[in-house]
Amino acid sequence: MDVATYKAEFLYHYYKDQPRPASAHAMGQIYRWANIAARYPELANLITQTPGLSGFAKAVGGITQHRKMPAFARETFKSWFERRSKHVDHANDERPAVILWADTFNNHFFPHTAKAAVEVLESAGWRVQVPRRNLCCGRPLFDYGFLDHAKDQLGEIVDALRPHLTKGIPIVVMEPSCASVFRDELTNLFPADQDAQRLRQQVVTLAEFLNKSNYLPPTLKRKALLHGHCHQKAIFGMKNEQQVLSRVGLDAELLDSGCCGLAGSFGFEESHYDISMKIGERVLLPRVRDANRDTLILTDGFSCREQIMHGTPRHALHLAE
Repeated sequence: MDVATYKAEFLYHYYKDQPRPASAHAMGQIYRWANIAARYPELANLITQTPGLSGFAKAVGGITQHRKMPAFARETFKSWFERRSKHVDHANDERPAVILWADTFNNHFFPHTAKAAVEVLESAGWRVQVPRRNLCCGRPLFDYGFLDHAKDQLGEIVDALRPHLTKGIPIVVMEPSCASVFRDELTNLFPADQDAQRLRQQVVTLAEFLNKSNYLPPTLKRKALLHGHCHQKAIFGMKNEQQVLSRVGLDAELLDSGCCGLAGSFGFEESHYDISMKIGERVLLPRVRDANRDTLILTDGFSCREQIMHGTPRHALHLAE
């Protein structure tokens, strides 16, 4: 049973006749607020990070006071990449092209993760391209039943990527929840669109892509705990991540941890905070807290890394890092 689709359809019809809660607009439309914040990151962080102001902002947005809102980057990944590209001569670059999908979360909040992905892909012998337009896969919109808006955004993505799709250029997506939209919801909404089908086929996770490329990474002899994002486990599985980490030389244990508990925006909502933490405390958070300091904590999901940061003293890494 596709519970996520049932939920999105139900909320879409339910809120046709009544106003949505504040949290739906605050977090379901995060791509809008992030694009505004990118113009004024200092002001945005003043509001979201300063005691008192942040409490008011969370109350207005239906966000629990128990969580710290992630800070906006002073420079987005896309701005950094465009600035960097001006100093790199690609005229005689004969390496094959790959598109790196700059999702809303890694673009605006964790640009260091996307920068690491660029470094990895280039070291693997690829020429990285990043779409200039600010595009969002629409996953937060699906979560709150904004199906019309989500379909519009996916239509824009297909239009923007069409020249690359017809050339068969692979598209690496770092965030599992975004990759799952392209593999699942996209073709449900555009069943007859050839380019939507191409996008579905050309989207790969970083681990999938590195395995297909037979990438030989540098060696790192360490122990690691690996947690799978829910969309990642449901759509892609974790074998590719395990294979890459094995080639790195990491002794990585895949946790039987279920959901991290944050589940996108779920654990940010006031009414869900307690159950969110109970889910995290079932397996994931105690195992992370008990891990030795030299054990790496790995998970590709932005929300999973946020939950680990909130519930433990540790900071989890993306596979790219």
